[in-house]
Amino acid sequence: MAELHPQIVHVTIILALVGVLFRLVSLTGRVAFAGPAASTLLIAAALSAILSVRSGTDAHGPVERVPGSRPAVVEHEEWGERARNMLLALGALELLGLAVRRSPKVRVVNAAAGAVGLVAAFAVYQAGAHGGELVYSYAGGVGIRSGDPKDVERLLVAGVYHQSQADRKAGRAEDAANLITLTARRFPADVELQMLAAESLLLDQKNAQAAIDALAVIIPPEGTRILITRKATLQADAYEAAGQKDQAIAALEAAVAAFPNPRLQQRIDALKGTGGK
Repeated sequence: MAELHPQIVHVTIILALVGVLFRLVSLTGRVAFAGPAASTLLIAAALSAILSVRSGTDAHGPVERVPGSRPAVVEHEEWGERARNMLLALGALELLGLAVRRSPKVRVVNAAAGAVGLVAAFAVYQAGAHGGELVYSYAGGVGIRSGDPKDVERLLVAGVYHQSQADRKAGRAEDAANLITLTARRFPADVELQMLAAESLLLDQKNAQAAIDALAVIIPPEGTRILITRKATLQADAYEAAGQKDQAIAALEAAVAAFPNPRLQQRIDALKGTGGK
C-alpha cells in the first residue's frame, strides 16, 4: 500500500477535519444534518486512519534509509500513530452516540466527541505538517513512489539544479560547474541539461567560447518555442561576452523569425543601438 499513502492520508485529513467541524456545529443544535454528517465522516476517518498508518509503515523503509532523514520519518510516524489513535477514540464515541441517540445522554457523548475531536484535529494537523516537512525538506518518497527509474532520474536532475543554483549564489562557481557537468554527461540526450551545461560554461567557468561551441551542437526539437528561444538567448549571451555582437544579433533574429518575441526584439534593438525605435 506504500504507493497509495499520499492519496489515503489526504482523504483521512479531509474526513477528520470536516467531520470535527460538523460535530462542533452540531453542538449548537441549529443545523439538523450536522450531527449525522459528523458521525458518518468521523467513523470513516477512523477507518481511513488505520489505512493511512498501514500504508505509511509500508512506505517508510526506503525513505528512512536516506542519510539524515530518519528523525523526520520517525517524528512523522509518531504523529501519524497519535492521530490514528485519537480518531479511533473519536470514532468509538461517535458509535456510542449513535447507540444512545434516543437518550438524553447523547448530548454528553456528543460534547465529549467535540472535545476529543479538537485534540484529534490537532494531531492530524501535526501529522500532516510533519509529512509535508518530510516530503519538501527531505524529499521523502519523491522519485521512488512509482517505482519508475525515470522518476529517480528526475529527482537527481532536480537536486543537481537546485544545489547548483545555491552554490552559484553562494559564490561556489566551481562546485556548481562540477555538478552540472557531471549530470550533463550522464544524460547526453537531454537538450535542457545540455543547455544548462552550456550556461554553466558561461556563468561559472567564464568561458564564452566553450559555451558557444557547446550550444552550436545542441539541436532543440522542431517547434519547441521555449527551448529554441532559450538557446538563442544563451547564444546571444555567449557571443556578447566574447565580443561578437553581430553573431549575437543573428542568433536572436533567427529565433524571432521563427517565433516573434517582443523581449528578444527589444534586445536585438538594444544590440543594434536603435533602442527599439
